[in-house]
Amino acid sequence: MCGIVAYTGSNQAFDFLIKGLQRLEYRGYDSAGIALLNGGLSVYKQKGKVQDLIELTKGKDVHGTTGMGHTRWATHGEPNQINAHPHVSQNGDLAVIHNGIIENYATLKEALLKRGHEFESDTDTEVLIHLIEDIRNHEGVDLLEAVRLALNEVVGAYAIVILSKNDPGTLIGARKGSPLVVGIGKDNEEFFMASDATPIVEYTRDVIYLEDNEIAHIANGELKVKTIQNVEKTPYIHKLEVTLEAIEKGGYEHFMLKEIYEQPKSIYDSMRGRFNKNDLTFAMRSLREYESKIKNLNRIIIVGCGTSWHAGLVGEYLIEEFARLPVEVEYASEFRYRDPIITEDDLVIAISQSGETADTLAALELAKEKGATIYGICNVVGSSIPRITHAGAYTHAGPEIGVASTKAFTAQVTVLTLIALGIAEIRGKITKERLRQVFAELEVLPEKVEHVLKNCADKVLEISERYKDAENFLYLGRGVNFPVALEGALKLKEISYIHAEGYPAAEMKHGPIALIDENMPVVVVAPKRGYYEKVLSNIQEVKARKGNIISIVTEGDDKVKSISDYAIEIPDTEDCLVPILATIPMQLLSYHIAVMRGCNVDQPRNLAKSVTVE
Repeated sequence: MCGIVAYTGSNQAFDFLIKGLQRLEYRGYDSAGIALLNGGLSVYKQKGKVQDLIELTKGKDVHGTTGMGHTRWATHGEPNQINAHPHVSQNGDLAVIHNGIIENYATLKEALLKRGHEFESDTDTEVLIHLIEDIRNHEGVDLLEAVRLALNEVVGAYAIVILSKNDPGTLIGARKGSPLVVGIGKDNEEFFMASDATPIVEYTRDVIYLEDNEIAHIANGELKVKTIQNVEKTPYIHKLEVTLEAIEKGGYEHFMLKEIYEQPKSIYDSMRGRFNKNDLTFAMRSLREYESKIKNLNRIIIVGCGTSWHAGLVGEYLIEEFARLPVEVEYASEFRYRDPIITEDDLVIAISQSGETADTLAALELAKEKGATIYGICNVVGSSIPRITHAGAYTHAGPEIGVASTKAFTAQVTVLTLIALGIAEIRGKITKERLRQVFAELEVLPEKVEHVLKNCADKVLEISERYKDAENFLYLGRGVNFPVALEGALKLKEISYIHAEGYPAAEMKHGPIALIDENMPVVVVAPKRGYYEKVLSNIQEVKARKGNIISIVTEGDDKVKSISDYAIEIPDTEDCLVPILATIPMQLLSYHIAVMRGCNVDQPRNLAKSVTVE
């Protein structure tokens, strides 16, 4: 959840740290802080956002060529200045920044209190740096060994960076369950550490993704990696693919708006080169390599959280329709706590934008232990999910900075559509003609998304102005569009703080219809295909109770438009692709309502982009 960044080299560290924290602020914005080595150890931290830290450090001594910074999403201890990172040791010689949770911190803290340690904060992180100091003093070992020994006592998840005022030019980083990337500058003259590559890409393309239970030690212009079991490792250097332009706003007011408008490209990139509409073949190696396994599958289990769970629900409809294979979709956060029945004949698909979602990773580990084949769908190259799965597919959506996911969702649904078709083809459950029909529509899908973005903008602004002060929204859909209703409601909740719920349209009469009155806006996904007449009846039920209908309809459909207060038109397409087109106006509606309400669209309260703790 939190964002961490660090630097050592020949240049001043402060500017890099601040810029890096600003790029990582989507991971948490409860507080921010930096530590610099400048003859001593200078620590500055402040409740609030990175801009508040910048104000705090004006006029302060911020020189130093080694330093680290942190932007926090609070877990242990309320978000205030005392609990902000970095945290220092008892004697003030060491400092640490941390992303994750030390689960046994209370037990460790109790033992340290008995040995005379005093703590200033309520955090689990401060306990860790005191433990490292305690081991160093009592065992008589150097800092690296003290860190290694301390991490062997820790239960939980962490990505940490440690500085010592007595070891200038030295950085120590380690990870378990939370991501940490090491950047290598030209000629090993400078080194970087960060939660992800976004702060590093401006300075180097050479990075190392630390594995779980690994420690990186940088000193005297040399990088060494070892495990917490004290085994030396030879790190593999990756080349970053992300560009600097991709992580900047590019003239848009918010990252979220930019990412909404990037969807024609991100959807195209997510399917580019993966199918050939002429000879009806797939080029998804991850499916072909497991062809024999796919032919003998018993079922598929899809796990994800939040928006990724909604994408998984769309995938369930598509896989069952095309491949005629039973699918279960599970919240990753609940999956392993109910002792699920998993066999070697199951395929478990994990969906995660970041590839670092802690609950999803835990679900995969459980499935792997039980012998299932595990498959990952994620967006971030080099993240944890691709490294632990047997196979998988990147969505190629590009960096997503806005906390509320937009282009990642449509990219995930695009990839799931290809997977559903690929499994159906391998199992002989789809005709050539049907495959040809869907391929033809997939090929023009980016153009249709572009069309929706251009043609619905004014209408969505009008609707947003009308309903920006509503206290509640309902979203309705049937079949494969029910998950779209859930996703639309989630977006509105996340960034505008309006209470919203998504339902299957037929469930209205089983309770939620009691909420309908003249003040209730109801967003209905009502395409001409699918359960059109049924949805039309559901709309009439809402109208009979004076509800306000905002419908998403197929272009040229005057029947639904005539009974709607507002109608947003989308192009006609195959049933299986309607979720992608219908999602676009919902994203824009949430965005514009949030902006009109004065909400922080890119950094909604209490949320963070990458949930790396349970």
